[in-house]
Amino acid sequence: MPSIQEPVRSKPEDREVVVAENVKMVDIQDKEVTMEGICSIAAYDEWTPLSVSGQPPKPRYKHGAAVVQEKMYVFGGNHNGRYLGDIQVLDFKSLSWSKLEAEIQPVPSEPAEAVLVAPCAGHSLIPSENKILSLAGHTREPTESLIVKEFDPQTCTWSTLRTYGRSPSSRGGQSVTRIGNTLVVFGGEGAGRSLLNDLHILDLETMTWDEFESTGTPPSPRSEHAAACYADRYLFIFGGGSHSTCFSDLHLLDVETMEWSRPDHHGITPEPRAGHAGVTFGDYWFITGGGNSKKGVPETLVLNMSTMEWSVVTSLEGRAPPTSEGSSLVLHTINGEDFLLSFGGYSGRYSNEVYALKTSFRPSVSSNGMAPLSADANSSRGPIFEIEELQDKKNNKGGDTSKTLVQTVKHERNQLEEKLEREKIQTFHLKTELADVENKNVELTQELNSVRDQLLDEAARASKLENEVSEIHQRLQKMAALEKEFELLRGERDSAGDKSASGSNKRPGGVGFRRWYGDDEG
Repeated sequence: MPSIQEPVRSKPEDREVVVAENVKMVDIQDKEVTMEGICSIAAYDEWTPLSVSGQPPKPRYKHGAAVVQEKMYVFGGNHNGRYLGDIQVLDFKSLSWSKLEAEIQPVPSEPAEAVLVAPCAGHSLIPSENKILSLAGHTREPTESLIVKEFDPQTCTWSTLRTYGRSPSSRGGQSVTRIGNTLVVFGGEGAGRSLLNDLHILDLETMTWDEFESTGTPPSPRSEHAAACYADRYLFIFGGGSHSTCFSDLHLLDVETMEWSRPDHHGITPEPRAGHAGVTFGDYWFITGGGNSKKGVPETLVLNMSTMEWSVVTSLEGRAPPTSEGSSLVLHTINGEDFLLSFGGYSGRYSNEVYALKTSFRPSVSSNGMAPLSADANSSRGPIFEIEELQDKKNNKGGDTSKTLVQTVKHERNQLEEKLEREKIQTFHLKTELADVENKNVELTQELNSVRDQLLDEAARASKLENEVSEIHQRLQKMAALEKEFELLRGERDSAGDKSASGSNKRPGGVGFRRWYGDDEG
């Protein structure tokens, strides 16, 4: 997955920070911003860099962040491929950083190493009754099952919580969403880089894990997605990535019926992304950052979960943290104003900066008294709660029917255009994968032909060696025959020599034939 691959190692660039008396100034991309604190931000729906005192944390991404009692706690993350295990605290009142030296609270009847808090990235931090729960995450030595750890800011200690039931497998890049008194874990990347789309629910009262069977079509396996809870009943899943592509799809799970659906939505069409961050505020779900195979995403989006309408809150240029992959996003209220705060991330370089956005959005009354989505509702229908449809019915009593038909046609046309755009994107990805497969096929065919040529050469060489061996064998046979013949001749020669020696003994002092013959004549 292009968006969630390990970033290219680059040395972080330190930004120049100048602190003057009673006034803090920060130089961000040659633009000076002067402020005296978060409350001094005047503009709504615009990201503003904060000048923070104290020793800043090491730049990082894929960390966790949670707000407890006017402070933002940051734990873990990744920097240049190294997992971090420190706890950094940003005090919103003084706008100052500090580092905590946490201790380990041993668990009775368990070895000490069982509660060690290993440096990690891709984990989830969840505030829970002035404490912070940490779930899952990638570590250098992963465990077999998902472990739930708890950090107590009052005592500055870590402890491992005992859970019951069948724990989910170890993973990172998952989503952990609180729905009522439960935590819902979805997806992530497990051992061997396997992508997951399983669903697990932890009951915080009994600390018992349950794996529920769902109906409908769940999201495809993915990691680095975003999740949100609405009306303490509905779980939204948006975006994320696989090993080859990024997604822009939106999925909905009704946790009462355990049914997955693809809710219809309108407004702007979100770009595919992974590694983005999200936070909910009433009916609104804010999404920042993330990236895909082409670029980082500069827009900050908001989804009105009651009307299912996407819109753009603001957009940033450059490489500010709110446009980064793996940044964190939290919500905090100060003096009656609501702020989004973004920290860290990676967008060509690692960041340790803090940005704030004062939102003009306000929680609507509609989130308190909505009728739930029917379990057998058509997933291609519009908003989860059909406010607009009810309003249309009310206004159309005795009204102009043709106007309603035109609006319906326009809405259906927008739906078809969005589906067509999604199909085009899917077709593009399929063509890319097909081209990769064809290229690999060509390479394998060339390699196969090369191997065949080598085998033919080896076969010819083997045949030649067999012929040479056969010739040598024939020569050896001939040599053996010659050797036998030679032995016979030598035996005959030795036998003839013995006979000659015996004749000499009978005629001692013998003479030649001619002389004996001549003597006989004489």
